[in-house]
Amino acid sequence: MTTIDWDAAADSFDHEPDHGLLDPAVRNAWARRMETWLPTARSAVLDLGCGTGSLALLAAGQGHRVTAVDRSPRMAARARAKLAGTGAEVLVGDAARPPVGPRRFDVILARHVVWLLPDPEAALRHWFSLLRPGGRLVLIEGVWGGTGLSAARLTALLAPFAERIHHEPLSGDARLWGKEVDDDRYALVARAEPPHRHTEVVDVHLLLRRGPEVLLARRAGTGYADGLLHAPSGHAEDGEDVREAVIREAAEEIGVELDPDELRVALVMQHRGPGGDPRMGWFFEAEYDPERPPRNAEPEKCSELAWYRLDALPDDMVAYCRAGLDGYRAGERFLIHWHQDGDTVAHDPGRIARAVPLPASAVPAAQLPHIGPRVPDLAEAEAD
Repeated sequence: MTTIDWDAAADSFDHEPDHGLLDPAVRNAWARRMETWLPTARSAVLDLGCGTGSLALLAAGQGHRVTAVDRSPRMAARARAKLAGTGAEVLVGDAARPPVGPRRFDVILARHVVWLLPDPEAALRHWFSLLRPGGRLVLIEGVWGGTGLSAARLTALLAPFAERIHHEPLSGDARLWGKEVDDDRYALVARAEPPHRHTEVVDVHLLLRRGPEVLLARRAGTGYADGLLHAPSGHAEDGEDVREAVIREAAEEIGVELDPDELRVALVMQHRGPGGDPRMGWFFEAEYDPERPPRNAEPEKCSELAWYRLDALPDDMVAYCRAGLDGYRAGERFLIHWHQDGDTVAHDPGRIARAVPLPASAVPAAQLPHIGPRVPDLAEAEAD
């Protein structure tokens, strides 16, 4: 454990680019990372060892309800001034045992705190008790000049409390630090979930075709990818097969009642959004019927419907949907689209393409050669 007089450090703490986030480029770099670490929905965030409150301010600015804790009264006073008007609460107390009573949180955030704790294992155990089921612990740590906490050591400390621990290297992003760094800096995101068998959400997407065009909807008011284009889509509900799900979603979103015989499987894609969980996506194709024109049946979730040519799709689309349509147009049947956590939800033609086509079997099963011992005739076999 390192002893630091945090009250004495409070006046100059924000002078470091990654502490005060006074440089817009540094602040924006941290804001982008925070967007991937924190839930998209408004959540209760507990920032432990908050310092002057720079990360707490970013979380509050992204719509979260923030409680910040620091053991230094002077640090807490600066954080309170920085967070004024955001609705955030700033408390003075020990990060290892924060004075939050019986409250529970969706996220606990701690930057450069665990390495200073005298008993990090006990602190982590207590922090997980403060998380709601499915909540997440976001830890930003590193090793500087031989001091600090390695990612391997911290992962081992987290292992008894979380099944999935995401490791994100941060050293290579100079924008976060306002300079190039050559030490080991990283983030770990751990979910407060007991060990369980892997499951995935199944989503369904409708590619409604009008000749060379496909119908796209612009998302609005959903809290995810708002302003971007996406095919009419949704999730399969419990007890519902994927065909039933896409028929239901088409009726709910675009007011089109489809018959099962109208649907054809266009593409199956396993995909993962930045910082999110894997999903299995089924893309179905159906032909436009002028007797049943689509309409915006959910104006609270969609700002417009429009037709776009498949060979001239716009860039302002949800990235995995754009990848699915590109794969569909190229004749692919199976794709994996795996975002890295620094990627954007929106399609970005300047970034590395994440879609990986999976080849389908080229030979029908009936034409495959027989495998196993050949018995030409049962009577002949019995005679032997």
